[in-house]
Amino acid sequence: MRKLRCAHCGGRFAPDPRVKNQRYCGKIECQRARKSLWQRQKLAKDPDYQANKLDCQKAWRSRNPSYWKNWRARHPKYVERNRMLQKSRRIRHRSEVAKMDALRPLSAIKTGSYYLVPERSQLLAKMDASAQKVRLILMT
Repeated sequence: MRKLRCAHCGGRFAPDPRVKNQRYCGKIECQRARKSLWQRQKLAKDPDYQANKLDCQKAWRSRNPSYWKNWRARHPKYVERNRMLQKSRRIRHRSEVAKMDALRPLSAIKTGSYYLVPERSQLLAKMDASAQKVRLILMT
């Protein structure tokens, strides 16, 4: 029997003779990828499928009105990170809408990875340096 290459994982598999044009193997992650692709294509082409999905989501939200409030209460780190990133998105969006010849504030500090090192008089060994990532968030 001939073997085919899976469209998701690239592994070889023996196709089921009952399945016409089989392109995915039987692994769970490959079947999830197949279903996800089918759903994306169906949403793009079928307005009835889109409307049904929206209706189902709306019904779920009406049955679970405080879900997201409770989720955010259980995940404070996510909430803080999202708030910080949203501020930077707002600032970036504002700067993209500005005139092309508008001046941007220049910062001497660039986003990236830095080592924080104590003053030379306090430096005992290289172990005292700590690697930190710096993300600039402009406050307006």
